[in-house]
Amino acid sequence: MRYLAVICTAIAVLVTSQAAQAGVVVRIDKFSQRMTVSIDGRSAYVWPVSTGRGGFGTPAGRFRPQWLARRWFSTRYYGSPMPYSIFFHKGYAIHGTNHISRLGGPASHGCVRLHPAHAATLFALVQRAGMANTSILIAGANPGALAKRRARSAQATY
Repeated sequence: MRYLAVICTAIAVLVTSQAAQAGVVVRIDKFSQRMTVSIDGRSAYVWPVSTGRGGFGTPAGRFRPQWLARRWFSTRYYGSPMPYSIFFHKGYAIHGTNHISRLGGPASHGCVRLHPAHAATLFALVQRAGMANTSILIAGANPGALAKRRARSAQATY
């Protein structure tokens, strides 16, 4: 009987750990301005992004999508288009942008901008996997914080 209980526990642990890995994981590195998307534990995409420029930080942390909007226009920034929005924290979202020449460097008011085709792909992945099975991990310092650190380091060396 004890042997059967151990086997059942081991099977439950294996199933639970596999379920925890299933889904979509979006990793955003503010330093490199890159997004890596993994599906069911396998890296699938690496895309350039634009996060918040100096004075407009993108929040760091672990998030889940809160709501999705295929077509959205900013209520705060002049009705700017935000196609394929994935809102993850307060008013912050991952969304497509028409300013594709700015991708790869900080340029937004805090949202994470993507090429519209990449935003559409990510949006479909999140819809398919479900918001509960999607994690958004954002790491790295905001550009303003990096500039301040560099300035302090430069002053300290003189």
